[in-house]
Amino acid sequence: MLTRVAVLSDIHGVVPALTAVLAEPDLRDAEKIVLTGDMTAGPQPGVALDMLLELGDKVAWLGGNADREIVEFRRGRRDTIPDEIAPWAAEQLTDEHIDFLATLPRTLTFPVERLGDVLFCHATPRDDDEIVLVDSTLDRWAEVLDGVEPDTVVCGNTHMPFVRLANGKLVINPGSVGMPYGRAGAHWALLGPGVDLRRTMFDVDKAIEAVKSCGYPGIDEWSDYFLRARATDAEAIGAFGPKDGRRTP
Repeated sequence: MLTRVAVLSDIHGVVPALTAVLAEPDLRDAEKIVLTGDMTAGPQPGVALDMLLELGDKVAWLGGNADREIVEFRRGRRDTIPDEIAPWAAEQLTDEHIDFLATLPRTLTFPVERLGDVLFCHATPRDDDEIVLVDSTLDRWAEVLDGVEPDTVVCGNTHMPFVRLANGKLVINPGSVGMPYGRAGAHWALLGPGVDLRRTMFDVDKAIEAVKSCGYPGIDEWSDYFLRARATDAEAIGAFGPKDGRRTP
């Protein structure tokens, strides 16, 4: 039974944000760090991955849709990736990085104090690119969680932190470390004995300067938009909403 678990999702190769979170005392004191995917599709993919690998057995890894797409791209199983920075990021990784990403599972389950068995996934337990949101209907949640036994589910993918009850299951999204929607900062979560959504602040101007040397042609626009969290939560939900099956006016 784990007493404290830190959850990091959607780092997207943003080393300044990852560095800030890894410096948090509560994260350093956690027994386990669970990464719920999408570590590499961003400006500093190799450095971010190596930083996480250096943490050793303390880390439990999950693959996200962007990680899978990068592997497929590098191995010639797809010609494009929807995320514009991802094909470039794929070429920055070594063959060893790609081989490692290819081994990552889609779900993990750990017992956490007072939360019981907790299922961790990237998007939903059945699909690494499926959309569910804080305001998705109970019918939608019932659909994507059908057959899931644990009463607590941790997911990422949509880059917006929330905690909600859905058909008797506690659903937690820690938000995004590197590409936050709604408000700036590196978002993550601490589990056990309860649920604590965290936001680690860092100097965004310095972070933007730090990623500019990565070599990605569109880095100025990318870093200004994502590190400053230009997308509001309302805009993100409006863009993602149709993908969760909801009716639109």
